Amino acid sequence: MGRDTIADIITSIRNADMDRKVTVRIASTNITENIVKILLREGFIENVRKHQESNKYFLVLTLRHRRNRKGAYRTILNLKRISRPGLRIYSNYQRIPRILGGMGIVILSTSRGIMTDREARLERIGGEILCYIWKEQKWIHEGLITESLPNGMFRVRLDNENMILGYVSGKIRRSFIRILPGDRVKIEDSNN
Repeated sequence: MGRDTIADIITSIRNADMDRKVTVRIASTNITENIVKILLREGFIENVRKHQESNKYFLVLTLRHRRNRKGAYRTILNLKRISRPGLRIYSNYQRIPRILGGMGIVILSTSRGIMTDREARLERIGGEILCYIWKEQKWIHEGLITESLPNGMFRVRLDNENMILGYVSGKIRRSFIRILPGDRVKIEDSNN
């Protein structure tokens, strides 16, 4: 069974972004170089350079992170593989999906090369939908739990005196950790 190089680079970039790493190294092929050029042109990565190591070429990508890490929000780069070797997904130019109303991009493989959804619509050509890419901002708030509600929900008074309703998710939910009134919590709020 062959390797899915597009899924490999998407996973490498996603993992490096989640770990807040500055650089990530991926194998250099024609497809990866074209996808990285699109990511660079669209502003999802900051810089790219080609690196040779024992007759193998690698691309070293510099990811774009917010300089001040103590800010009230963080940006997450989301990459999703659509067409895979076991299930190819094709679309004509009229039915190419718009990601977040045009805030994200779709990367397609067309008869004229790899391009974004906007370029494919302008040239009126369809192709194989390789992946979706978008950025998501998560706002992080701190507060004090004032009331525990059923089904893992709770009412929180934020530090700025606003009241919001939150719910338990992730590791806290899987580990059955109880949250009681009086506990201090951090809450992530996405704007999507």
